[in-house]
Amino acid sequence: MKKNALLVSAIVVGLAAVTLLSRTIDARRANNSAQLADEPLYVSAPTAKRLSLAFNGLASDWYWMRSLQYVGGKIVNYEDTHEGRVDFGNLGSLNLQLLPQLLQVSTALDPQFMAPYEYGAMILPEVDSAHAIALLNYGIEHNPSAWRLYHHLGYIYWQRKDYLKAGDVYAVGAKLPDAPPWMGAMSARLKGEGGSRDSAREMYRHLYETTTDDAIKGMVSKQVIRLNSLDERDAIRAVLNDFKMRSGRCALSWRELIEPLRAARLNLEAMTGAPIDPSGVPYELIKNGCDVGLSINTKVPLN
Repeated sequence: MKKNALLVSAIVVGLAAVTLLSRTIDARRANNSAQLADEPLYVSAPTAKRLSLAFNGLASDWYWMRSLQYVGGKIVNYEDTHEGRVDFGNLGSLNLQLLPQLLQVSTALDPQFMAPYEYGAMILPEVDSAHAIALLNYGIEHNPSAWRLYHHLGYIYWQRKDYLKAGDVYAVGAKLPDAPPWMGAMSARLKGEGGSRDSAREMYRHLYETTTDDAIKGMVSKQVIRLNSLDERDAIRAVLNDFKMRSGRCALSWRELIEPLRAARLNLEAMTGAPIDPSGVPYELIKNGCDVGLSINTKVPLN
């Protein structure tokens, strides 16, 4: 009975600590929902640790969940006030000002909690890549044997087109005891052909395989779709240029190009002969038939 009473008391104290932390944060919030989303945190990471007493892990989870709700709320608000859906390949339009602070406090409360680092590596570069790098370096400092953090840090440098630095980060991570062999191979590829689409696909493939977050998997998948579409559009342009050289004019319709498009192994729409993009929507002839473009109905990310 005494053990049960102590356990109940500990749970009550923990919940009270988290409640106190939540009320301290919310104390000065405005009622307006738009202001609420971006109201700055009034509790620093050290203060949050003191307020959470011995329940840092529980408080860290709370901040982590709040960061997910924050981004989710931004997405809902954007889609309610704009035409079309959010482009998950470019989240800069969401104005995620508060996200770096939320992830910083979550990881300060529990430095071994991996989910915020992974999420930050994918989302924060859209806000400020310096915040993303700082978050990952903090994670590496407190988890020096976690090769996945080097993987994500290398991804951020690759996004910044600093391919040599990205390769260096992968090279360091590759030396860790549990690092997979492809870490070393990724380092060499980034240093040799960092900006190529093939190296980008390799990067996204490993990101997809090493994450358990479905949202991140979805974002990575969209980027692979974008790369595939870029390759297809290059192939279509080659067909269009060849047709123009042979005929002295641009194509009037896709039907004039059916055979060379099939030879390029592109999927074509049965009725019009239009090549189909990776999202299942036909490409469009633009510039009077001299070039190819995406349809307004496509789900291929623009960037």
